[in-house]
Amino acid sequence: MLTAIHPKLPMRNKTTTLNFYLHLGFTIFGSADYEDYLMLERDSIQIHFFLFSELNPSENYGQVYIRTHDIDGLHQSFFERNVAIHPNGNLQTKPWGQREFSILDPDNNLLTFGQSLYNS
Repeated sequence: MLTAIHPKLPMRNKTTTLNFYLHLGFTIFGSADYEDYLMLERDSIQIHFFLFSELNPSENYGQVYIRTHDIDGLHQSFFERNVAIHPNGNLQTKPWGQREFSILDPDNNLLTFGQSLYNS
């Protein structure tokens, strides 16, 4: 019965978060503009953000795993946009059958992108 999930991540500054994710190819979802809330989408996923202005990024453990059918193309598109890849998250094949890489957003939310090697 479940059809989708939309993770909610903390953000310290709505404009900073919006600009970062627009650079990744996301767009604003919906027509309402909420002062302390942001909804973004890309392809068939959404990520929501709530204002947490006191957030200490070094203490933020927000994480999202996003699946794709074209990990190499996505990685290349981020490379072309000069998106910083996490130092410990370079594109690589993992022993658990995933090819993946990771980035950090301005609030230290970890986004890991992965593609299954078995169900591509």
